[in-house]
Amino acid sequence: MGVNASVVAVDAGNSKTDVAVIGEDGSVLAEARGGGFQPPAVGVETAVDVLAGVLEKALARCAESVDGVGHVSACLANADLPVEEAELTDALRRRGWGRTVEVRNDTFAVLRAGVDEPRGVAVVCGAGINCVGMVPDGRTARFPAIGRISGDWGGGSGLAEEALWYAARAEDGRGEPTELARTLPAHFGLGSMYELIEALHRGRITYERRHELTPVLFATGAAGDAVASALVDRLADEVVALASVALGRLGLLGEDVPVVLGGSVLAARHSRLDERIARLLSERAPRAAIRVVSQPPVLGAALLGLDRTGADAGVHARLRAHYA
Repeated sequence: MGVNASVVAVDAGNSKTDVAVIGEDGSVLAEARGGGFQPPAVGVETAVDVLAGVLEKALARCAESVDGVGHVSACLANADLPVEEAELTDALRRRGWGRTVEVRNDTFAVLRAGVDEPRGVAVVCGAGINCVGMVPDGRTARFPAIGRISGDWGGGSGLAEEALWYAARAEDGRGEPTELARTLPAHFGLGSMYELIEALHRGRITYERRHELTPVLFATGAAGDAVASALVDRLADEVVALASVALGRLGLLGEDVPVVLGGSVLAARHSRLDERIARLLSERAPRAAIRVVSQPPVLGAALLGLDRTGADAGVHARLRAHYA
């Protein structure tokens, strides 16, 4: 006889996938990590094959064999629209991994990891930017979050692009002066924006390395550069706009409610960014409490699964203790 798994939790981002197998008492029976989840690039079934490999690895690491899985709670990157969540739910159900399956956008995992109950709003700013909110009665607030066509601004990649734009125009005279024209190429050991533009265009510096320029932008702003500082301020404005709209949709603007900040850009704790977010949010939602999440998102996916199965508070507490 083996054990029963209450929940299999999946947190799948563009670059990595984490799976945790959760016992009925909230214990973590096994964990595994694998590659990224990118259905737009490889197709849904091939992307789900990646999840299958990580899930099989996790189940193989259980001390006892697993007789059955109750619920699969999958928080997935690129599940940006409800129709995409529905398509991915169907794809996971066909694999027969659990008796029930729920797919959500991966931002919900960050939110649930950072709150004591399924109530609050999260803004995540990593490579991109997104915001979701939820309340215990099942209502949610969300945005398409698929780039400029859905009104998005910010994220590490977007900030790097903006910094390059301003720096290029500063060097050739079309724009106002900024130290970014020096600090961005210097990061790669180059002497001018022209050299950096050529290196990016010709592929000597890969597209993926542009994200390295985001910390340079923040450092340049912290040193007093007006253009860089204005970009940092604009990101703070965007974070507060997202959070405020989500809170308003859920009727939480005047409530005691957590606002969770996650993702590499917000977790870096840049003082100018943090201070402006706190000040502006206090004007829009004076009783909101900012939290910067430190727990892994797979915890949030697992907690969402326990919410779905009706697990009691002790089970939730045991799970949280594992990731404390």
